Amino acid sequence: MSLLLIIVSVIAGLFVLYLFIAKILGLRVINPNEVAVVEKWWSVRGSLKDAIIALHGEAGYSPDLLRGGIHFRTVLMYRIHKYPLITIPQGQIAYIFARDGIPLTPSQILGKVVPEANNFQDVRGFLNEGGQKGPQRGILREGTYAINLAQFIVITSNEIKTIFSGTKAEMQEISGMHQTLVERDAFRPIVIMGKGRDSSDYMGIVTIHDGHPLPQGEIIAPDVGEDHQNFQDPEKFLELGGYKGKQIKVLIDGTYYINRLFATVEFKEKTVVPIGYVGVVVSFFGKEGVDTTGSDYKHGELVEEGCKGVLAKPLMPGKYAFNTDAGKVIQVPTTNIILKWNKGEVGDHKYDENLAEVDIITKDAFEPSLPLSVVMHIDYKQAPWVIQRFGDISMLVNQSLDPLVGAYFKDVAQTKTLIELIQERSAIRERAVAEMKEKFNKYNLELEEVLIGTPKSAGIGDQQIENILTQLRDRQIAEEKKTTYHKQQEAAESEKTLREAEAVAVQQSKLTESKIQIEVERNNGAALASKAEQEATQITALAKANAERVRVEGEAEASKEKAVGIAKANAIEAQVKAYGGAEYRVTQEVIDKLSDAIKNTQVDLVPKTVVNMGGDDQSGSGSVVLETLLKLITLGKLGVTLPDKTSGETPEVK
Repeated sequence: MSLLLIIVSVIAGLFVLYLFIAKILGLRVINPNEVAVVEKWWSVRGSLKDAIIALHGEAGYSPDLLRGGIHFRTVLMYRIHKYPLITIPQGQIAYIFARDGIPLTPSQILGKVVPEANNFQDVRGFLNEGGQKGPQRGILREGTYAINLAQFIVITSNEIKTIFSGTKAEMQEISGMHQTLVERDAFRPIVIMGKGRDSSDYMGIVTIHDGHPLPQGEIIAPDVGEDHQNFQDPEKFLELGGYKGKQIKVLIDGTYYINRLFATVEFKEKTVVPIGYVGVVVSFFGKEGVDTTGSDYKHGELVEEGCKGVLAKPLMPGKYAFNTDAGKVIQVPTTNIILKWNKGEVGDHKYDENLAEVDIITKDAFEPSLPLSVVMHIDYKQAPWVIQRFGDISMLVNQSLDPLVGAYFKDVAQTKTLIELIQERSAIRERAVAEMKEKFNKYNLELEEVLIGTPKSAGIGDQQIENILTQLRDRQIAEEKKTTYHKQQEAAESEKTLREAEAVAVQQSKLTESKIQIEVERNNGAALASKAEQEATQITALAKANAERVRVEGEAEASKEKAVGIAKANAIEAQVKAYGGAEYRVTQEVIDKLSDAIKNTQVDLVPKTVVNMGGDDQSGSGSVVLETLLKLITLGKLGVTLPDKTSGETPEVK
């Protein structure tokens, strides 16, 4: 029993000790990753009247936190609210709602930033330096913070961090604030970048919800400089004189940590002025500008950059972060524009979608529809003048060019018959270009070309124009046939001449061959004759030598045998006389050799066909006559004269 009593006494003592230390002395252990808010139950300084944080020891929430370690706060006076440190993940933003501080002014929406608050970790510094209650302009970026949740309610994407279970109305306000931030995707920084390889880059148009209101008549707040770090420093922005509302300054590519309760950002594509266009700027923002058009221009003003109105300098092709809430960019083509007065055809630019054929009345009372095409050009320097005068290109086409062109061709048509209108189209077009250039120049336009189509019937089923065209076609076909027949006649005559020339050419070939053959035979005959002469000369020389030898031998023989020689000489002399002498025998031998040579040659000296002038000899008499003739010719060439048998003279060799 004594042992049990001792044990019970010890336990009771330990319990009393625990009660004394934990409750009476208030032993509190705060882990390093925790903080604790101290709430005082009672105080000799009394309680707070219109505040929540007891800066001077009053009953209420202490501005100072208990950090990691051992602390003593008796439960008889204090209540300890322990919770983990506030951690904001990377790439996120947290918002602050201050429960205590100076009330916001009527023009304020958010409480001012107090640098002494050290990112809301110093409640005493916040309150002492005029911190305001309500939602704050300052935000918490990624990191870990020791924040007094009795003073500051931290709103993150997932939860609302607070130790105060206030009134229902207050909690509804905080919940509404959280919902607004979720709808604005406010817990992440603003990231502006291209939305794909082929997409235009985006920009951010900023609307400020806190600060001074815009002056009367203004719709866009001016740029106040760069010191506010692209609206990331609200306090600096307001110090520089920034206004609430749409801002002229836009956000371009980058990442921005902007308090979405202070400013919201609307994403819009950058303005792209393509090649072949210029952008005429109509500014809704700026001061009243000085007109640059001069006193002679009565259609409006052109102003310099930074002024309201149509800017005198257009935007060249490129990409611009142009605030489309502060103005608009009207794209004006600088390439040739083709406008078609043809209901069935519309260009890619759509400027002529309301144009139709021009209804005309000709001199001979036809009422056709005339399709037209006009090619014009706008000088890029003149583009602002055109926009100031007409508003945009569509209004220019529909309200000015359409009636101008239509009236011109109506006037022309009244001076021409339908056939003249068709046949003289080229002359009409040239005249139209020359006369309409001046009219277009008055509109700051450059006319390049006017193209006229074929008139066609205005009504369905009207065949009058088609009948006229059919007559013209028949007439033209008749003219073409006439021309064709004439050409065919000329072709036939040319063909006749060609055939004759071809026949002559064919015979010319044969004639040329015969001439060449005659020349060849003539040359061959001359060659044979020359050869025969040479042989005859040689034979003559040999014959003379033999004759001389015979004579000498005869004289020698005569000397030896005088008597016999005389007799023989007489006999030889008689023999010579009887046979025509030695020269005659030599000549006869030469003629025989020459005749043999001609007979054996392969070259025809005379035509193969010989006309027989008489006689019935078909077996060789012609060749005998030829042979005799050749002999006579050869003798003539050798200078030998045959003896006349009737006279008995001996042949003479010349």
